[in-house]
This record gives sequence, structure tokens and C-alpha cells, in this order.
Amino acid sequence: MQPYIFPYIGYWQLINAVDKFVVYDNIQFTKKSWIRRNRILLNGKVKQFTLPIKKDSDYLDVKERYLSDCFSEAQQKLLSQIKQGYRRARYFEEVYPLIEECLTYESKNLFEFIYHSIIKIAYFLDLDTEIIISSNIDMNNSLQNRDRVIETCKVLGGDIYINPIGGIELYKKDDFLLNDIQLKFIQSFHTEYKQFDNEFIPNLSIIDVMMFNSRESIKEMLHEIKLI
Repeated sequence: MQPYIFPYIGYWQLINAVDKFVVYDNIQFTKKSWIRRNRILLNGKVKQFTLPIKKDSDYLDVKERYLSDCFSEAQQKLLSQIKQGYRRARYFEEVYPLIEECLTYESKNLFEFIYHSIIKIAYFLDLDTEIIISSNIDMNNSLQNRDRVIETCKVLGGDIYINPIGGIELYKKDDFLLNDIQLKFIQSFHTEYKQFDNEFIPNLSIIDVMMFNSRESIKEMLHEIKLI
């Protein structure tokens, strides 16, 4: 999977469902992707935030991109918005220091910054899945799409590959079976929780989930999936 900043609950359900989770750092950065953006709740409405990055070639990998020199301003603005949006949430006092630690991480390398937040939140949720950086795998990194996924599984000794349900149009089970790999798709159940007195808004950042739910409740959510 690509690295995402504070991704939604489905990302963590996938991490929880596997033995090894590979996060790409040597994949081309895409401006319109969700790598550096997400959504939170602010004054009862959806608020999208975006990490500002330095202008550079569109052909660079994620690990070659950097946060902009003005990131400190965006950092403080986002922290302020999170504090404003969730200060009355039940688990604010427990969760806000974690989010602050992630957003004030010293590295300005985009991948390192996001990867650090993934590791910190995984630890907070007691996830024991091995999280592997793709460039640390000794394999042919010139491969693309399906072939790259299959080769990654082979090198890591995997016989089952689990992909988000959105990949059902992209990958075919027979192609994986030819390589002795079972392909499965993870389907999340529609999990609602109380967001103050607002109508529930799904698929917001994990920040929203953690602010309104105990760690024990979130652990239960992580298992609310079906493999197909």
C-alpha cells in the first residue's frame, strides 16, 4: 500500500488482517492521491487538510519528496483545527498528544514523516503486524502493478495476498494462483459511532475514530471485516 497520512479505519483493518504489511516508499508520488491529505471533523462538517510539499519533479518517488519550508505554519494550523474540532471529544486528552507527536516529527522527508505516524498509531492500537518498507526488500523494483505485487509476495514468502476491495477490478485471482498465491479482498463492515450529536460521516481520518472511541472499541472495529 501507499503511505497515507492518518488514513481511515480500513487501512488499519488491512494492517491488522495480515502478517506482513508492505508500505511503498519507492513508488512515484501522485499529486492527486491521498498520500498527503485526509479529512477530519470541524464544527460538525468535513474539513480536508493537505500537507504542503516542496515543488519538484512530478516523476520523483515518495521517498524523494519533502515537506515545504513553510510546513511549520501549516503544522500549527492543522493542530489548531484538530484541537478546535475535537476538544470536546471523549478521548481527546488521550489522543491529541499522539497526533501532536506525529505532526511535530522532526524529519521533513515526506515518506519518513508519514511512516513515523503509521508506526506510532500502529503501536497505539497494539498492532503487531510486521511493517516493511518496500525499498528494503531485495527484489526487482522495475516491475509494475500486478507483477510487482506477485514478486513481493514471492520474495517475502507469502502465499496469500490481501488487497482492499477496490482492487477487485484490478487484480484477477487466476493470475495469482498461477504463482501459487491466493488473492483475497478485504471488505469492511459499515461501522458507525457517535460523532457528538451530528449525523454520522464515514471514512474520515483515523484521528476521528480515535477521538470518539476507546482503544478497546477500535480493536473490535479492526475485526469487522470479511475476506472474499
